[in-house]
Amino acid sequence: MGGRSKGRACMTEDAAASEGISRRKLLIGGGAGVGLLVAWGLWPRRYTPNLRTVEGEHLFGPWLKIAEDGKIVVGVPQSESGQGVYTALAQIVAGELGADWRSVAVQPVPPSPIFANTLLAREWAPAFMPENLSLNADGGPVASSINELARRDVFVVTGGSSSIRQFEQPCREAGAAARAVLCQAAAARWDISWEQCQTDRGFVVFGKKRLAFADLVIAASELAPPSPVPLNSSPRNRLSGRDAPRLDLSAKVDGSASFAGDIRLPDMLFASVRGGPAGNSRLKSANTKAALKMRGVVHVVRTKSWVAAVASNWWAANTALDAMKPVFATKGALADSQKIGQSLSDAIAKGPGFRAFKTGDIDAAMAPETATRIFKADYSVGAAVHAPIETRSATADYRNGRLQLWIASQAPQAARVAAANAIGIDVNDVVLYPVMAGGSFDRNFDNLIAAQVAVIAKEVGRPVQLVWSRPEDFLRDHVRTPALGRLSAAINAEGAVTAMSVRVAAASSMRELANRIDGQSVDAARKAAAGEFDALALRGAEIPYAIPNLTIDHFPVRMPMPTGPWRSLAHSYNCFFVEGFIDELAQKAGVEPLSFRMQMLVGQTRLARCLTGVANMAGWDGGASGSGRGIACHSMRGSHIAVIVTARSSETGVRVDRIHAMADCGRLINPDLARQQIEGGIIFGLAQALGSTTEYQNGLPTARRLRDVDLPKLTDVPEITVEFARSDAAPGGVTELGVPPVAPAIANALFSAAGIRLRELPLLSRGL
Repeated sequence: MGGRSKGRACMTEDAAASEGISRRKLLIGGGAGVGLLVAWGLWPRRYTPNLRTVEGEHLFGPWLKIAEDGKIVVGVPQSESGQGVYTALAQIVAGELGADWRSVAVQPVPPSPIFANTLLAREWAPAFMPENLSLNADGGPVASSINELARRDVFVVTGGSSSIRQFEQPCREAGAAARAVLCQAAAARWDISWEQCQTDRGFVVFGKKRLAFADLVIAASELAPPSPVPLNSSPRNRLSGRDAPRLDLSAKVDGSASFAGDIRLPDMLFASVRGGPAGNSRLKSANTKAALKMRGVVHVVRTKSWVAAVASNWWAANTALDAMKPVFATKGALADSQKIGQSLSDAIAKGPGFRAFKTGDIDAAMAPETATRIFKADYSVGAAVHAPIETRSATADYRNGRLQLWIASQAPQAARVAAANAIGIDVNDVVLYPVMAGGSFDRNFDNLIAAQVAVIAKEVGRPVQLVWSRPEDFLRDHVRTPALGRLSAAINAEGAVTAMSVRVAAASSMRELANRIDGQSVDAARKAAAGEFDALALRGAEIPYAIPNLTIDHFPVRMPMPTGPWRSLAHSYNCFFVEGFIDELAQKAGVEPLSFRMQMLVGQTRLARCLTGVANMAGWDGGASGSGRGIACHSMRGSHIAVIVTARSSETGVRVDRIHAMADCGRLINPDLARQQIEGGIIFGLAQALGSTTEYQNGLPTARRLRDVDLPKLTDVPEITVEFARSDAAPGGVTELGVPPVAPAIANALFSAAGIRLRELPLLSRGL
């Protein structure tokens, strides 16, 4: 859960270093974690905050600093890519502190063990661990070992809708600790017990007495908070749970927000890069002389696998690549969409498969003498590209053996390791400055650009900004794996589903990502993951319905191009498989789709409430023939959602007119942010239904521009209505929740409109 390099985590003191030790070996050799914990107990360590202060600022732990003028700055370790994490985490800290929101600002902080995402480490552990090692995500020696390993390997990762779920408690504790010492400082002046004080909108209050934080910050910074830190009685307060304005909004509107491509350094050059097809590609030739004759071009950097042009402006650098006409040779199979489709089918037909879940006796339940009717269907999805507005970009400056790196990364420690390894320096000699991302959708787990810009900056001896062209970004993309779902079910005479089999053929994408984070090259990571069971490839196939006999199997497929997480990960395709097939079964059973689902939702109160709620919102008519209305639901990361779509086919393709959604995401930190994310996820789900994919020919993606992936335009976006079920449950994931159910709901709506069942994404990819 971190990379290997000559050095280890930054911002640690007295931390034990372990060279070349595999995570899997650690977990196995530690006796399933027990021996490992004992050994770790002998390793002295101390992690210090890496939130830096300037004159007039005082540090209150790793999350918070307060200035003498009353300004409050919250350090945020998570990557901001539009999801609002800067605002939400700051809101939690400020709410517990009792701050005035108008005085709150945020500052991104570099990776540190203090900010290790242990929740995501446990959730993703199956991708890092041997398949036979069990994990209790809520505790036990293995889970404890993973938590410790995440800290030691600086597993600071943004993904999996985990930011609030992981960091709400630490943020509350940070705000409470600062509140306690501010109250202590005020109480000393008033000669009272500090427990009698309260905070409100930037003041410490006792009766009619008030002291501003600014007046107390110097004295408070010298005090120690009580242990344990007393939290407020409720996580809901004047800020947390309210629609506070986004802290990054004004900077994005006025253009002052800094992205990787906005960095400007003295004497800086600009670079563009070109590599060969996915796989084991090597640079055979490039006309370097032609490039150097072009105006503005000052340098050409060649490696075994790519070539870069460096110039006084990016346009000149990118044009120089065309003049060089680089030629690449690729060993092994080249990506081809037709062959990929066949490999998915062959994987299920020939195996071997891996059984992830089983209940009941599927063979007996589907035997001809037992089952009344058996139905089968194949569903498939294409390779989905990320296509954020900002292509991968990074800026680097190499001087005196140290590298400064400006990059937006969802795994910043892995970016530091990649850069360090590329130029042969210690990881502690890489200083990373996190910047905001212009979209990501899990694209920014790719840190190849960090290695490339490090090599270029070291060779040219000047600061360099590297920006990938859109074709290069598509070519290097770790796409959402193509996948095939083969589903079968038995229905008895009463119309009830008595058995179901879900068989999914897909790449082991999360194991591939784990290998990359572990320091392997893109090609090596892909090869190492090939054929390995990946439990995370089945996320979203965990059927919420009470079906007595059920099996879920994964058939790993080796893809000729790199694959990786995509917004909502495997939920994006597995929900399409399951919810589309459930609708088919409802039609075969002669039962209205909502009622068909409701009768199987045993013990799924929150999801059932979303279904009935969205039915009331949309005036559900049962999805009658000709109505053009479809329904789907999904649960993931502690949250639940149901959507109803009104759609039809038109001369130009699919036209979606309205989307209603009811979500239960537990207790909301910022309802407006949550609504933005559900709406954005719904539009992303619409994009998945209508496009977002690329074909492959001769190892190259056919998509080279944004226009090639059929993303919905503003005129294609329907009226969207989102409501939330009020809940006091712990916050669940929000950012990805809206994506999975949209595509199956659209497919179900098109069936009700025209009687044609579409089982492939993008919809209408083969026409009607």
